Amino acid sequence: QVQLVESGGGLVQAGGSLRLSCAVSGTPLSRYAMGWFRQAPGKEREFVATIGWSAGNTVYADSVKGRFTISRDNAKNTAYLQMNSLKPEDTAVYYCAASTSNGGRLLEKTYDCWGQGTQVTVSS
Repeated sequence: QVQLVESGGGLVQAGGSLRLSCAVSGTPLSRYAMGWFRQAPGKEREFVATIGWSAGNTVYADSVKGRFTISRDNAKNTAYLQMNSLKPEDTAVYYCAASTSNGGRLLEKTYDCWGQGTQVTVSS
């Protein structure tokens, strides 16, 4: 059974940084493309970033481009989201997700497995 567990969320001041981790168990991470999504209070869940089977294949939402970096360490079975220059509008619950497909990764429906989410709060 595939399980995803996020960690690394917390409270940070605007301009600060956090690194989220997504630990994958039950399967080799190398079999999956990974994505990060977020959901702010009262809003729909939205795409943040994705990384394909190849670590060089990354896509970002315009709102985080240049500030966030997605990466993967297949040896550790963990994916990461490095978040720099955080803004209050980045406040949300962040979810990682895994997909056996390397295409369509901007869409929630592409993903087979989801983590439980981790809260990120950015104060102004």
